[in-house]
Amino acid sequence: MCAEYATFGLAPATRAGGVLTDGGYQVHRDFLDFIVDGRPLLFRLSDLDAVSPLAADVPPAIFTAQVRSLLLESPAPLPGGRYVVYGCPECEDLACGAVTAAIRQDGEDVIWCDFAWQTDEHADLRLNGYHGIGPFRFRGTEYRAALNALLNGSAPDTRRRVLLIGARVAGLARLAAALRTIGVGADIAHDAEGVPADELSGYGAVAFGGGTGERERAAVRRAFERAGVPVVCVDGLAPIVPLLVAQIEQALERSPAGGRRLTGLTADGTGADIEVTSPCRVTLTAYRLDRLSRTRTRTLFDGVLEPGRHRVPLDPGAVKGRSFLVARTTGSVLVTAVAHGAAH
Repeated sequence: MCAEYATFGLAPATRAGGVLTDGGYQVHRDFLDFIVDGRPLLFRLSDLDAVSPLAADVPPAIFTAQVRSLLLESPAPLPGGRYVVYGCPECEDLACGAVTAAIRQDGEDVIWCDFAWQTDEHADLRLNGYHGIGPFRFRGTEYRAALNALLNGSAPDTRRRVLLIGARVAGLARLAAALRTIGVGADIAHDAEGVPADELSGYGAVAFGGGTGERERAAVRRAFERAGVPVVCVDGLAPIVPLLVAQIEQALERSPAGGRRLTGLTADGTGADIEVTSPCRVTLTAYRLDRLSRTRTRTLFDGVLEPGRHRVPLDPGAVKGRSFLVARTTGSVLVTAVAHGAAH
């Protein structure tokens, strides 16, 4: 049984939140994903919208308890020596469904096996087992070193706050409200002058309103540079709240570039080019302002894509004029302007 060793590691990951076209929303979650043989374990689970128990927004005591549980320092939370590996990103209810695995120690090694989809305390491996995943045998020293590092101050990056810069407070207030709805903190300011470095360090991104000039933008960037705080700057594409939220979610992406499912998005007037690294469901939504500055929204594609680059035809009526696309999958979101007149 699993004679060969698999490598074990952890890497930052994001479940991107967003304001959806049906009026609903999904919550932003930062977490650590399990990296098995150099690849996120979550990618092996097809189109699963879930997060690991090692989430950045849980209280420190709960985070520590989750780590110690995976270190097998406490009894398994589910019968049969089973542990939740991925759960619902919106709540912690097992009834929503979770991926579980039996985790046990074998000498110095640690084994993860019998992966299953579980909605109550007992797993049915025959009906709901992930028969193509695992078992994985990890070297105990590598496994414990990765998890113990989290107990020594290496928890996930929790900079889920955004600084909104601009003079048009009403528009920024609507954007801030939408961000707070999905779990991303947002503060509004005219500039960043005089803000202490420890406060600036709490921001993962800065978004500039449409009326912010280049001089003001440069001053904000300098303030963060002086504070020694790396930050992603977002120039709003258009005064469309769901579009701006998607831009900020893209800026808050914490997973390494090599560990993302959605890696490329470009578009011209006839089609969009989308790149994915593993099978996943992708939705493609178009946003534009009409002549009366009303927001027009259209979902242009919703389907599963295999790894590689895909050309998705676009309805010219949905992307005429100044228009933008948002591609979303389980874990990430990309935004692009439609380049009219560009040749494919």
